[in-house]
Amino acid sequence: MASSKITHPALYRAAQFFAALRATLPWWAGGMRRGYLGTNDRTLVNSILATPEQQRLFAGMPPNDQRHAIAVAHTLRQAGHHHPALMQAALLHDVGKSLSQPIIHRVLIVLFEAFWPTVLQWLSYESTNQRMVNTNSLIHKISWWRRPFVIHAQHPAIGATWAKEAGCDPLAVRLIAKHQDELGNEVTQEQKLLAALQWADDLN
Repeated sequence: MASSKITHPALYRAAQFFAALRATLPWWAGGMRRGYLGTNDRTLVNSILATPEQQRLFAGMPPNDQRHAIAVAHTLRQAGHHHPALMQAALLHDVGKSLSQPIIHRVLIVLFEAFWPTVLQWLSYESTNQRMVNTNSLIHKISWWRRPFVIHAQHPAIGATWAKEAGCDPLAVRLIAKHQDELGNEVTQEQKLLAALQWADDLN
């Protein structure tokens, strides 16, 4: 992690939370307009996500997730990464979170990740019992109060499903699906790209 970042995990998560909270405010209270992008950011997104379906996926993300995704893409480009699949994954790796992430659950998830990860694992336990990538099934089978926690744990699989349906590069789909997995020992192009995605994700 870069030296300019907050190094303590709990403090870093807290900083991420307050940035997310600000993004949920109405624009007149200091927040960001939903879907608002600067000209350069819009050009970047449209150059990476070429189809209307892919662009709609990005547009449906909350403002703070859009901002994070763009930061990840910029970090990768500044480091010399330009692989098309990697850049698609950079912009859409968290798209699954847009399924259901109310602010109160985002608060709890950040706190649990920082201080009580075992509680978060318990709340998300249904996601560890089976690999549910059918979002309709996931919505209907899980109680409403637990659903956002399971979606948080399952968002890589959900996002990968959506990216595939939107016609993203198959390699991008795999990177989205694996972006929170531990890296394997095998040195392949896919593993190198996954490592780059995880590195940029952690920095932002």
